Amino acid sequence: MADLTPRQIVQELDRYIVGQDAAKRAVAIAIRNRWRRQQLPPELRKDVTPKNIIMIGPTGVGKTEIARRLAQLVGAPFLKVEATKYTEVGYHGRDVESMIRDLTEIAIGMVRQEQRRLVETQAQERVTERLLDLLLPRSSSWDPENSEENERHQRSREKMKARLLSGELEDRMVELSIEQKAVPVQIFSNLGMEQMDVDFQNMFERIMPRQQQQRQIPLREARRLLLEQETEALIDRQVVTEKAIELVENQGIIFLDELDKICGPQSTHGPDVSRQGVQRDLLPVVEGTTVNTRYGPVRSDHILFIAAGAFHVSKPSDLMPELQGRFPIRVELTDLKREDFLRILTEPKHSLTKQYAALLETEGLTLDFTKDGIEALADIAYEVNSTMQNIGARRLHTILERVVEDISFDGPDRKDKRVRIDGAYVRQRLQDILQKEDLTRFIL
Repeated sequence: MADLTPRQIVQELDRYIVGQDAAKRAVAIAIRNRWRRQQLPPELRKDVTPKNIIMIGPTGVGKTEIARRLAQLVGAPFLKVEATKYTEVGYHGRDVESMIRDLTEIAIGMVRQEQRRLVETQAQERVTERLLDLLLPRSSSWDPENSEENERHQRSREKMKARLLSGELEDRMVELSIEQKAVPVQIFSNLGMEQMDVDFQNMFERIMPRQQQQRQIPLREARRLLLEQETEALIDRQVVTEKAIELVENQGIIFLDELDKICGPQSTHGPDVSRQGVQRDLLPVVEGTTVNTRYGPVRSDHILFIAAGAFHVSKPSDLMPELQGRFPIRVELTDLKREDFLRILTEPKHSLTKQYAALLETEGLTLDFTKDGIEALADIAYEVNSTMQNIGARRLHTILERVVEDISFDGPDRKDKRVRIDGAYVRQRLQDILQKEDLTRFIL
């Protein structure tokens, strides 16, 4: 992240997402400000809080994709949640603080993978030694003082190791003691487990006796199981926990989708009863609080929150004033025009046309999208979005799926392995839907 300037971040996002320059600039600045904060003196650093962002725009214009690609780019723990899945305390549903616990779990997984890569070489060496012990067990009469016997055993071991490393023994059956993990028992409801600070499952695993089972398995399978055991043994859990919590607190990104669904006037009955309650519960998490997780307390003061919503019915000013103040940056994403659809089909690194061509290439088929064919796809996507429900770039998925449906179905059996998709072919495949309004639901 230290090597990426805001301009470079935008350039990277441009490889995958078309347009929406204002949103890209806003998130690029927010990410760079994190690096800048790390360069400050500690007493000043703790007072610099992230400037959270609200993205306003219809569905399918790239709100979620911008946040997801950004997190992949900087290697930060990223969690996407819908505001509608939470309810205020006292109602059935998930606690708002659970998003911090979920983000911590994601960070634990990231750090664990990083630690696995660091100890992989050492683990493989230990696995090799354990496999040699299985293939050449020491006899019960072995005497450590007998140097001649020791040398003979060592020579046999070296020969066996050479065969092992060359891959000659992959199908040899070995007897391995495998630990049987206890099946987790659900004692509490989901809501109850979420509120418990003690990790009961780990506690029960420590109390219950470990069951060992002897199995005859191929050496290649034994290598995989032993590598898993040795890697876990070499990883320091305390280091993983400490690094993960630090990563969450300083680099974590939470994408809070469907924020507009918890907007609106306060209601005392019906399904809207918890909207204001969710906002009230969300406020302390966004402004900074300490959440107890199974790995210890995690502070949310410096987690970056990116909220998004269509805001068709409501508007950002319908949010509680306190919550509005916690999202100082507001970015409006624009509707997709015909030119945008054209660029989406051709410019991104893994554009839709490239994806479909690659999928059918596995069947030996070659898909040729002509220039007028791509233009026809863009025209129809824009026209259908304009006359019906606007679902943004997702319309291209439905239209393209309809266009290549027959090719996908007949692909393995086709004799002609080259298919040309031009404007005439696209319109011919979609003409029934475009002409009959009652059939337009089929490309939703």
